[in-house]
Amino acid sequence: MASAPPLETSTFVGHPPPPSYEEALVANPQYPPMPYAPAPDMKTSVPPYPTQLYSPMYPPPPQQGQPATCPVVSVQTVYVQPGLAFGSVPVQAHCPVCTQNVITRLEYTSGALAWLSCAGLAIFGCIYGCCLIPFCVDSLKDVTHHCPNCSSVLGVHKRM
Repeated sequence: MASAPPLETSTFVGHPPPPSYEEALVANPQYPPMPYAPAPDMKTSVPPYPTQLYSPMYPPPPQQGQPATCPVVSVQTVYVQPGLAFGSVPVQAHCPVCTQNVITRLEYTSGALAWLSCAGLAIFGCIYGCCLIPFCVDSLKDVTHHCPNCSSVLGVHKRM
C-alpha cells in the first residue's frame, strides 16, 4: 500500500528554520492565553458573548406637541441625450432653451472640406469656375442643427 512522501524539513539557504508551535507562543506574547480551559463538555465551559450597546439606526419620531420640521429639498431635472449624434440628417432632440422635444432644422455652412475640395480642384486645373462646385454641394458642407421654435443651436456636425 502506498503512503505519502516523507515531509521535507529543508529550509531556504540563509534563512533559519521556522520555530515550533510552543516556541512561537513563548516568543510572541501578543496573543493572550485562553481565559478558560476547554473542557470535555464545551457547552458549559464557553462564556457567553459580551453584550453590545444598542444604537438606533434612525432617530426617534418627534414627540406630540413638537412641530415636525422637514428638510428643504430642491429638485433639478437634467436631460441627458444618450447616443445623440448630430449628422447630416435632422434628429429628434430636446431643446434646453424652450424645453421642447423637437426635430432639428438644418443649416449648411462652408467648412474645411468644401475649401480643401475647392483648392484640390484648382490645383488640378479646374480654375475657370469649376473649382467653386464644392460650395454648391451640401454633402461637402458642415451642418448646424437648430431648434425650429427658438432657433438656438443644438449641435454641429463638422465634415472635417
